[in-house]
Amino acid sequence: MTITAPEKPSPGVISEALAGRRLPRWAPIATAIASVVIAFGIDKVGSVFGLAWFVLAALLFLVLQTGWSFTVEGRRHAVDRLATTLIYACFLAALIPLLSVLISVIARGASVVFTDFPSFFTDTMRNVSPRKPGGGVGHALVGTLEQVALAAIIAVPVGILTAVYLVEYGKGRLAKSISFFVDVMTGVPSIVAGLFIYTFWILTAGFQRSGFAASLALVILMIPVIVRTTEEMLKIVPNDLREASYALGIPKYKTISRIVIPTALSGIITGVMLAVARVAGETAPLLLTTFLSQSMNWNPFNGPQAALPTFVWDQISSGTDASVARAWGGALVLILFVMIFYIGARLLARVFAPKAS
Repeated sequence: MTITAPEKPSPGVISEALAGRRLPRWAPIATAIASVVIAFGIDKVGSVFGLAWFVLAALLFLVLQTGWSFTVEGRRHAVDRLATTLIYACFLAALIPLLSVLISVIARGASVVFTDFPSFFTDTMRNVSPRKPGGGVGHALVGTLEQVALAAIIAVPVGILTAVYLVEYGKGRLAKSISFFVDVMTGVPSIVAGLFIYTFWILTAGFQRSGFAASLALVILMIPVIVRTTEEMLKIVPNDLREASYALGIPKYKTISRIVIPTALSGIITGVMLAVARVAGETAPLLLTTFLSQSMNWNPFNGPQAALPTFVWDQISSGTDASVARAWGGALVLILFVMIFYIGARLLARVFAPKAS
């Protein structure tokens, strides 16, 4: 009598047995189609329109897919599918408004920007009637460039050095106080920053409205963003790099300037970009500190100076077809300005990032 050993199951059979029953790959598509059909039927019966119809279809998709998965795959896989679907839904809910705004600005602003190119970038609104086409954002573009540049020159060193102090040196009550006030500044509305500069710089100190006064208001808004993002980037730099530098006898300030900051440079530049993106579109502080100008002003320290946000606000306030079209063009130029600045900064970060030997 011969005894034969039992055959070993193949790896595919073992993995399938461990994984359990799974829904077919076409299950999400079929569930989506069924949800749309059911929502369409309910729409015909109960007259569900617009966003309510989309929400109804989404809820039906969640219910049908989760119920089907629970029946076939079990509770664990059903919960996993539900959580995954909710994550993708939240991503789409955040992406759709962003894309809709971007598409609207490009569609409505491109007709003005590229039809009058390049005069739209070089002309001003001096002696241009709100009811007639023409004019451009030259004066506003120059004002935005100078105001944001001045604000960055002041805010970036202050913000980065503050973050370095909090991470590398800060201990005790002083560090806690600084961190507390940075948190408070993060939540300060932009109108409050503009009102503070208007009261202190213009009314109390006696200086006139100017682009530099607007830059001071933007500095208040930029500093907390730069501090918090730089602080987080410095914290994720491995302590082994610091300890290896100290073991070689390198002073702490050189370790920070030659090792820690270059390692976190990419994240620091991202934080600076977030700060620039926030202040580049601020309108309220500019209306209080520099107000409006229809002419070119190259000197940010003397007299009112235009900016892209105030240009858009001024053209929208006029309410005519020509001025509204110019407002969309100004909004597109503002988006292009932030995008070009961001791309340039990322390229600089890549150039100056530490290279692996």
